[in-house]
Amino acid sequence: MFRKVLIANRGEIALRVIRACREMGIGSVAVHSTADADAMHVRMADEAICIGPAPSPRSYLNIPAIISAAEITGADAIHPGYGFLSENEGFAQALEDHGITFIGPTAEHIRVMGDKITAKDTMKALGVPCVPGSDGGVPDVETALKLGEEMGYPVIIKATAGGGGRGMKVANSAEEMPTAFSTARAEGKAAFGNDEVYIEKYLTTPRHIEIQVFGDGKGNAVHLGERDCSLQRRHQKVFEEAPGPCITPEERAQIGKTCADAVAKINYIGAGTIEFLYEKGEFYFIEMNTRLQVEHPVTEAIFGVDLVREQIRVAEGLPLSFSQDELEINGHAIEVRINAETFPGFAPRPGTINAYHAPGGLGVRMDSALYDGYSIPPHYDSLIGKLIVHGRDRPEALARLNRALGELIVDGVETTVPLFHALLQEEDVHTGDYTIHWLEKWLAANYDA
Repeated sequence: MFRKVLIANRGEIALRVIRACREMGIGSVAVHSTADADAMHVRMADEAICIGPAPSPRSYLNIPAIISAAEITGADAIHPGYGFLSENEGFAQALEDHGITFIGPTAEHIRVMGDKITAKDTMKALGVPCVPGSDGGVPDVETALKLGEEMGYPVIIKATAGGGGRGMKVANSAEEMPTAFSTARAEGKAAFGNDEVYIEKYLTTPRHIEIQVFGDGKGNAVHLGERDCSLQRRHQKVFEEAPGPCITPEERAQIGKTCADAVAKINYIGAGTIEFLYEKGEFYFIEMNTRLQVEHPVTEAIFGVDLVREQIRVAEGLPLSFSQDELEINGHAIEVRINAETFPGFAPRPGTINAYHAPGGLGVRMDSALYDGYSIPPHYDSLIGKLIVHGRDRPEALARLNRALGELIVDGVETTVPLFHALLQEEDVHTGDYTIHWLEKWLAANYDA
């Protein structure tokens, strides 16, 4: 059993890990920048240590500072949360070199899945269906034009080291290819220090479906169904649910087994998410996230499991606490991401919280690090909370979400709550009839956004 876990993150995900540690009787250490000295995760942890000034590269991305904090406090394991260093192979390797357990996959698995081309080749070899595309990186626009002609337009150019929608451009024709190709390369270079790109067939009416997998690192793995994350703006998810409203039990069982078998074959350890585009009954692999997802609470709700607790258990070398046969879906869950942003402009709006009231009642969970008087710093992501609801079925979950949004009070800053009030008035949202392009088209039509 770990004696003490350091959480190399901030905000609601740091609180989430602290709570799991407390229930397991494990000590917790919060790290923080100077800007987060009064943050809730600092107040809630058993110990806290400052690791640097506000800018992330000098604090939450500062590997030597985080390792020093672990050594000073005697932490024997580190949980990375999501974002920051959660998918940094160098960080995972550095912890191993210092005798500190990384609560996550191996550095090698992070490396393989962190490069989109390598990840696609690996998954294809493991029997996971993939989007038709280039074999490896595309060196120049001439090659890109040839591929576009062979595959047929539209195509999408993606940075091999990309993520979060950066380094991705669509070319609808040969005429658009040169600009899209050069822009994707430039964005990849600027964001990830790598300008290599690859090309895939661009699906016109896909949904975003992701499969939650979990391995013990010893050749055993399970899947915990799917999440539908199709409502997105600029490739950023805003509304996630489980199970997916368009997925049949037969499809779930088949693609889930394919994913679980794949990660079992490579002795994957911990939580992972295999993401697909889904169109006309077919799944096409796009990437694997080797970490806990922001939207993990909807999976926890319908299966009644604690994924963070399970991450800690398998990192300790313990077996999975559930088998595939024991995992049964119960009801429907929805999560909405609440950001400190204007609506419909989506401009970040940090500031001081004058009053905060979290909704409650049956089937309602609010993951947030807000409190009355808290000043949201301008240095980090604008996500300030996740509202998760669970019901017996999807209509009940939608009704519960509407009720809970009406109870939520965040006074002092603008938030994206009005977005979800508006979405809940739309018939397509109630029927689940949308693709990954629906939200941006709806915003353009209703708000010129």
